[in-house]
Amino acid sequence: MASQSSVCIVSCSVLKGELRQLRAEGKLDAELVFVSKNFHVDYTQLESNLRRMLVHTKNRFNGKIVLLYGDLCLGQDGEMEKLAQEHGVVKVDALNCIDCQLGGRGKSLELNPEHNLMFMGPGMIEFFADMKRSLKQQGIDETAIRGLFSGIKGIVLLDTCGGKEKLLNALKEIDISLEVLETKEGGSDNVLRVVLDAVERT
Repeated sequence: MASQSSVCIVSCSVLKGELRQLRAEGKLDAELVFVSKNFHVDYTQLESNLRRMLVHTKNRFNGKIVLLYGDLCLGQDGEMEKLAQEHGVVKVDALNCIDCQLGGRGKSLELNPEHNLMFMGPGMIEFFADMKRSLKQQGIDETAIRGLFSGIKGIVLLDTCGGKEKLLNALKEIDISLEVLETKEGGSDNVLRVVLDAVERT
């Protein structure tokens, strides 16, 4: 059945909560297609699944297609932009998912120039919970897992969908021994701005 929306967003599932909320609020009229956030641990696996999803989406959708992934999500050399161009779609102007949640255009780098803060929104908390479970199944202990976060001063919580207490409780369950230094409660509108900017460029 053909989509009634004129825009389709192919996105990392890290941003599923924000996109679904924007659509439910009537702020975003778009079909949503998600690629699992857990592919982020392997560039090759992510690229393979993204290519397949883009081909499938282009074959069945006649409107504008926006790729909601950052510049750095496939590597440091513009791989994601090249992938977007290869498939004739427009990519958002952002470094990564966190950058989208902060408004894009390198805002995350501006707020964290020393790379010693961990920005955690709803999807990223889920990602790290899944990652921790996977590492423990591989026999990696708590001490080694916490060592992955050495050099990080603390967490900036991104309450993009409402429900700060739920996010704090989820962080406690992950238990990566990092303090929440600040909470940003900007809602999902930063993600909306990044998406609408890309739609205008299609």
